[in-house]
Amino acid sequence: MENKGKIKIVQAREGDISLILVFIKALAEYEKLSDQVVATEETLKECLFRKKYAECVLAYVDDTPAGFALFFHNFSTFLGKPGLYLEDLFVKPEFRGNGVGKALLRHLAKLAKERGCGRFEWWVLDWNTPSIEFYKKMGAVAMDEWTVFRITGPALDKLAR
Repeated sequence: MENKGKIKIVQAREGDISLILVFIKALAEYEKLSDQVVATEETLKECLFRKKYAECVLAYVDDTPAGFALFFHNFSTFLGKPGLYLEDLFVKPEFRGNGVGKALLRHLAKLAKERGCGRFEWWVLDWNTPSIEFYKKMGAVAMDEWTVFRITGPALDKLAR
C-alpha cells in the first residue's frame, strides 16, 4: 500500500472524546466484541481526563484521524519498575500498512523509556493473526506460558462482599 501522507502522533485532549469512542467501537467491531462496549463519552472523560486512570494518543495522517492507542501504567515487582500497558491499539483499515501502527508503538516505546518503565506489554486475541505477526516483526514475544484471569460483574460483586 502506498503511503498516504505524514504521520503525526498527538496526546488526546478532552475535546477528542467522541473520536476516542468511535475508535473504541471500531476496534470492538473488528474484534467481534461490539456487544461488550458500554463506555460512554462521559465515563471516558471521567477516567481519562479527570481521574487520569489511563492516557490516549491519536495518530493522524496529514489531518485525518487514522488510529489510536490507549494505555496506562502497571508495575513489575520483579523489576521494581513501572511498566506501560497498552490496553487498545487500532488503525483504520484504509491506513493499515502505512506505518501508523508502527508509529503508535514506537511513540509508546519511547514514552516507556522516558518514564523509566521496564516493560511495554499488551494482550492480543489468539485468532488475530495479522496483529500477532505485526507485533512479532516489532520484536514482541508472546507470553504463552501465562493465562489471563478476569473477574467482572456479579462475580466481582460477590468477591468484594
